[in-house]
Parts: sequence; C-alpha cells; structure tokens
Amino acid sequence: MTRERDNHGVPGLPMLLVLLAVMALGIWLLLGAVQGRDPVLTIAAVAALVVITVLLFGLFMVNPNEGKVLQLFGRYVGTAKVQGLRWANPFLTKKSVSLRIRNFESSRLKVNDLEGNPIEIAAVVVWKVVETAEAMFEVDDYENYVHVQSESAVRNLATSYPYDAHSDEEVSLRGNTSAVAEHLKKEIHERLLKAGVEVVEARISHLAYAPEIAAAMLQRQQAGAIIAARQRIVEGAVGMVEMAIDLLSQKSLLTLDEERKAAMVSNLLVVLCGDRNAQPVINTGTIYQ
Repeated sequence: MTRERDNHGVPGLPMLLVLLAVMALGIWLLLGAVQGRDPVLTIAAVAALVVITVLLFGLFMVNPNEGKVLQLFGRYVGTAKVQGLRWANPFLTKKSVSLRIRNFESSRLKVNDLEGNPIEIAAVVVWKVVETAEAMFEVDDYENYVHVQSESAVRNLATSYPYDAHSDEEVSLRGNTSAVAEHLKKEIHERLLKAGVEVVEARISHLAYAPEIAAAMLQRQQAGAIIAARQRIVEGAVGMVEMAIDLLSQKSLLTLDEERKAAMVSNLLVVLCGDRNAQPVINTGTIYQ
C-alpha cells in the first residue's frame, strides 16, 4: 500500500526572484555576446536561458486545503500541502487533490428491511481525503469509489434493522436514528479506509415504506397506536377503580358485598374505558334490579 509522505519542495517566491535575476543576467550576457560577436559566450548565454526557462516550470501553487501529489516519471515522491507558491523539480508531475470536506446524498434506494418489507432509503455522507497517496494510487477513481461504497453500505444497513420496532428493546431504522447513524458512519468508514478517505458524518436523509405497501403499513401503525393507547387506558382505569374501592372501605361510607363490588367495578370500567361519554341511568328499583 502506498503511504503518503511529505515533500513540500522549497519556497517558490525566493526561487522565482533568483531565477528572474539569473534570466536577466543571461539576457544581458546574450546581448553583449551578440554585439561582441563572441560565439562561445553566445552559446553559453542561450544555454543558460534555456535552463532557467525549464527551471521556471518547477513553480506551482498550493491552495488552502489542497495537496499536490508529486510524481517523477510515474514514481510517487511525496505530497506538498504547504500553501502558497512552491518550487520543485520541473520534471515532476503535479496532480491536485482537494482536502476540503465534501458531501453527497445517495439516490433513493429500494431495499428490503430485516423483516422483508420493501422500503425506500437514502443517506447523506460527509467525507474528506486524508491520505492523498492512497486516494490517487489505491483506487481508480476515489470519488466514484466513495459513492458506490456508500450506497452499498446503506443497502446493507437497511437489511440489518426493521423499519419499525415492536418492542422498546429492539433497534429500528425509524425509532433509533442516532444508533443507526453511528452504525452507518462506522461501516462506510471501514469501506473507504483503503482509499484514504475519512467519513466525518453519515445519516439517513429519507426513509419511507415503498408505495405498494405504504397504505397497509399505515393501517398497521394506526392499529398499534390504538392498542397501545387502550392498554394505557385500561391500566389507568384499573388503578382508579382499585383506589375508589379502597377509599370507600377506609372511610366506611359503604359496605359492599362481592356482588355489589363486581357491579361497581363493571360500571366504573365501562365509564373509564368507553370511547363515548357515559349516559346517566336512574335506578327506580332496588339495588339488585
């Protein structure tokens, strides 16, 4: 594996001033040699100007949050990251690699969750290059590699969790967004590590049931919500009935036998658990009628 190493070259501004000064001297010598009809001095001055011109091609600019990958006839010799005007061997090829933070949103993928339900899912991935040598030489196109591997990780994530949980202990895509996002970030980071890319953040940006089952799943969610609400109502009603009977017994307001207790419990549960307001009934007979 090709590892990144620093090769910042030399400061470019002093080198530029030196080369310009030598070029000016060479031009002055060339003019003098031409006027003096000195062929040897003329050839030397021309050769010096050619060398200075070639050396000028060694100047290059490094922008903030950018790296220049330097190669000498195909061999990697280092990366320059010190910003500003730099100078290196003019025969080096210099390829720019952005070190800025970038992000992209994957397309909406249609996959099956852990329970086999078809869902639509998409994710936003924030990433940056941290190893320029690996990004340039370990993969063919690191940007395309990031996109493909991220979408593959999103597909794998969707098959690892159910869309919705049926218990509080179960992790789901919809109910545990933080845990799912952390899992997604870790998996994408492991896939992109060999390309010299670091994942800064990864999170789900779109999550929904597929259109063909969306209506049925909505009814299922509504039914689950109704059942949970009814369960909470029944638990509260039983507690209120128990409290009412205990208070009546403690304050000796009524002496109830088992049959009258059963009737009171039945009436209270009907009133407390009913989805409509209670209708008052006046009993004109005896207690047992």
